[in-house]
Amino acid sequence: MSKPLSLPFDPIARADDLWKQRWGNVPSMSAITSIMRAHQILLGEVDAVVKPYGLTFARYEALVLLTFSKAGELPMSKIGERLMVHPTSVTNTVDRLVRSGLVDRRPNPNDGRGTLAVITDKGREVVEAATRDLMAMDFGLGVYDAEECAEIFAMLRPLRVAARDFEDE
Repeated sequence: MSKPLSLPFDPIARADDLWKQRWGNVPSMSAITSIMRAHQILLGEVDAVVKPYGLTFARYEALVLLTFSKAGELPMSKIGERLMVHPTSVTNTVDRLVRSGLVDRRPNPNDGRGTLAVITDKGREVVEAATRDLMAMDFGLGVYDAEECAEIFAMLRPLRVAARDFEDE
């Protein structure tokens, strides 16, 4: 699949101009459209890097989360909570990782009904290699320096706080 040719104009700026003519100045419209387009671009670039490892970015995030845990294992519910996704999404993600041999499941000894996802040695190898590749391409954000990345993080934080992603200190 080839990449589409670049447009000779910024379609979001054009939409913003037309929006202003029709409904007035609403800066949040061009901002959200830019964020959504950036999301598409970044997800495409990051997924292209992790695809050779049999991963999507969501599966990669789950593997990274498991490597952050002391024993390389977490309850399924904790994975969903930390990744901020629905339990069904966690189940689907872990199912794919199990089929790929990157994660195992075992009963949670601390919760008779719960299940632990456990990263395998192969999973550790894959996450290390994928992480090296993602870091080499700056997670798709190479057009920004470290200070600008910090600014992006800071700028989006109030939105995440308002959405109750976490409790603000």
